[in-house]
Amino acid sequence: MLRKKLADILIELNLITKEQLQDCLSEKEKNGKLLDEILIEKKLITKVDLARALSKEVGFVFVEKISEQMVNPDLLGKIPLKFLRKHVIMPIFFEGFKTIVTANPRDLQPLDDISLLLPGDVKYGVAAPDVINSAINKYYPLETSKEMMEELKEEEGEIDLAEVEDRDILEMAQEAPIVKLVNHIIFQAVKEDASDIHIEAFEKELKVRYRIDGVMYQRILPPKRYQGAIISRIKIMANLNIAEKRLPQDGRIQIKVGDKAIDLRVSVLPCNYGERVAIRLLDKTKGAVDLKSLDFSKRDLEIVSRNIIRPNGIILISGPTGSGKTTTLYSILSKLNQPDVNIITVEDPVEYTITGVNQVQVKESIGLTFASALRSILRQDPDIILIGEIRDKETAQISTQAALTGHVVLSTIHTNSSPATITRLIDMGIEPFLISSSVVCVLSQRLVRKLCDKCKQSYKPENDVLNRIGITQQEANNITFYKNVGCDDCLGTGYKGRLAIFEVMEINDEIAHLIIEKADANIIRKKALEQGMSLLINDGIRRIKNGQTSIDEVMSVAYAGQVLDEDYE
Repeated sequence: MLRKKLADILIELNLITKEQLQDCLSEKEKNGKLLDEILIEKKLITKVDLARALSKEVGFVFVEKISEQMVNPDLLGKIPLKFLRKHVIMPIFFEGFKTIVTANPRDLQPLDDISLLLPGDVKYGVAAPDVINSAINKYYPLETSKEMMEELKEEEGEIDLAEVEDRDILEMAQEAPIVKLVNHIIFQAVKEDASDIHIEAFEKELKVRYRIDGVMYQRILPPKRYQGAIISRIKIMANLNIAEKRLPQDGRIQIKVGDKAIDLRVSVLPCNYGERVAIRLLDKTKGAVDLKSLDFSKRDLEIVSRNIIRPNGIILISGPTGSGKTTTLYSILSKLNQPDVNIITVEDPVEYTITGVNQVQVKESIGLTFASALRSILRQDPDIILIGEIRDKETAQISTQAALTGHVVLSTIHTNSSPATITRLIDMGIEPFLISSSVVCVLSQRLVRKLCDKCKQSYKPENDVLNRIGITQQEANNITFYKNVGCDDCLGTGYKGRLAIFEVMEINDEIAHLIIEKADANIIRKKALEQGMSLLINDGIRRIKNGQTSIDEVMSVAYAGQVLDEDYE
């Protein structure tokens, strides 16, 4: 039986028209590229569309997604990781059959090579390259922590901890078991999508914990005797001074895990029982998210969208550390990033690189502070300025002057609510009339954990719980409430991923008048509520009503004592 050609299949699947195909074939004759390459370059089809069509062309099954249930670590571990990545190929169990999934079914040699390593009958499948690469990164079995702990214990008798000196620690840091253990700690954190790694020294133990979706989880307990070697290894990777143990040190490590470029920010802090290491993981391949994907309420999105296109003014985002302020800033910045505007940022650190934006890294050790960088930026003819954080009076004053002289200024500030941001600026020493003239919008935000779609369970909350969040029994009858349960997909927590809740306050004439009068934050908040502002807890209720998060999660991050907006939809 003759198989159909790729072009015919694409037309049959209604992915392209005959006219589009003819144009691509003409281009193929001119430059010699493959048809599928041209189709993807012209954005006529996606890589998933191509995989589906290729599966029909060669007669393989199409695999849209690779889940944990399809993966057997023992089967996967039989093939070298380099081979899998090079050929974008992976063995799985699909619909009960041992299946080799590839992104390039026309290349038969790798399929034959893997078949020789896998006993029994084997089927073949096609998946998009991103699907296979992501599954390899997530599921390929690294050497387990248990195996490495045993390997370290075998060597314990060779080293006398009392006699270890700095030079011995350096040698130990380069030995295979220590290198493998540190690599495992980092790679496992990337696999589990952790935002931070904490290596903590206590009197009789050394703990390794990961922060995942804002919550700390203990992962490994390496032998206490290898504390110095592990920390020295991290220092070597971050180009820090391994002999300096009295002072804090900061450094960075750049690694690649599969197709992910990861930037590690390392902070070493001397404590009672040795140095403590905190590592922030930044996935540079993620970049900025679209403003709409932050899922503002309709009213809040309209206010934010209206104010970010103003010709001048300050837009402030407030919240504690780790509340997603930088992500929101980058989303706004990517929306404003056009060829006809000059955008300059000053950040500490520069978390993600944005094409077309000039980004400055703060270096306080040489005097390059937010304030000094900002003064220089104003001489670079910017249209839009992003300041990582307003920390002091000088930075706040320069920002205010920049906004009054025709610049859009985006920045963050550490306050608990949008109205409290105004009083914080006044406390810094900024004149109220300058604040009312320059600040145009203030966003306060928090992050709540998102319920795992695979295991969340509906239930009826108690009346006292409903009363605490301001939902009447009548309203509750029309809402489906969910609670966290826990499954393998969400590490047993019932939550997977996080989303933001917002409090957006627009500075209109009435609120500007209250600012000039140095009104209390509570009075400003009351006026803002009258004008339609929703408190953080109100926006959390919206997320609860949408089935995205739980009551407990919203109450854990939003201030329960706030006055609720009863008219909130």
